[in-house]
Amino acid sequence: MPRPVNVLLFGVQPVAHAWRVEQAVTAPIRLSKWQPGDPPGLLAAALAEAEAAVAMIWPKGTPPAPGLRFLQLPGTGADLVATEVLPGACAISNLYDHEIPIAEYVMLGMLESCIRLGRLDARFRVDGGRWDDSLHFLPPPRGELYGTTVGILGYGHIGREVARRAKAFGQRVIAATRTPRPDGLLDTVYPMAGLDQVLAESDYLVMALPLDNSTRGLLDGARLARMKPSAVLINVGRGATVDEQALYEALAGRRIGGAVLDVWYRYPKDGDGPVGPPSRFPFLELDNVLVSPHCSGWSEQHLDRRFRFIAAQLDRFARGEPVENVIRPPA
Repeated sequence: MPRPVNVLLFGVQPVAHAWRVEQAVTAPIRLSKWQPGDPPGLLAAALAEAEAAVAMIWPKGTPPAPGLRFLQLPGTGADLVATEVLPGACAISNLYDHEIPIAEYVMLGMLESCIRLGRLDARFRVDGGRWDDSLHFLPPPRGELYGTTVGILGYGHIGREVARRAKAFGQRVIAATRTPRPDGLLDTVYPMAGLDQVLAESDYLVMALPLDNSTRGLLDGARLARMKPSAVLINVGRGATVDEQALYEALAGRRIGGAVLDVWYRYPKDGDGPVGPPSRFPFLELDNVLVSPHCSGWSEQHLDRRFRFIAAQLDRFARGEPVENVIRPPA
């Protein structure tokens, strides 16, 4: 019988879903768990023995993990992991499969921006049934998605799922990406140097970019000014890819049509409660913005896929097999 591999579930999300890992894993492992609020000494002790870990956040002050050889991120972005404090021999993998619920969220955002079902529902409920928006009273007509142009910045897993759904709605789909290549779902694909063309053509601009030095503040005031005044920006990537002040001013000044924002500029610390507004600007007071607290990928089906993949990764590691989705190989 092989020796169990020591695996640490580190953080609120991995600990909350430990049962999913335990149900799906087949190789012999010994799980330890730590999340904010637990005694710091327990973390130091667990890291001293850990050979593998599942964590989305790895701060610089995390105690040493000298024997760690594999870190599995339960998400895509590694921008919250201080990779320089991890052992050189530690491989890092990420995962996807959140693109399905996120793409559905993007379609909802586009549909709501032109149909405004939430507004119609609220107005119709007034006084037991208010009919102002009925076609019988000739209200201003709403829009359609059909025939509009969707621009996607960052054409990876999320971008492709959005494109697949947008084509089904009869939309034109264009994209700017670091690695442009022909794709049957796209009407036009540009390198990132063609970003300004995407901005000028898009009725809906979907931000699906990771956050790094090249994408931080990529959409500044000058680039937002290149968008159509009726265009809607939908950010499901990282908040900081769009300049915070410039976006607020463009929305408050009605220089763009609106926004659907699921990612932000201020977050609670892992395990803590709300910390107040998600930005230093009052986005939540704007009536041309739809907002949500970074939950576009949070579906039951995705969680099942996510932790089954994590369990399979731990099985591979425990058996000495190559793990998948490696974003940093061991030195």
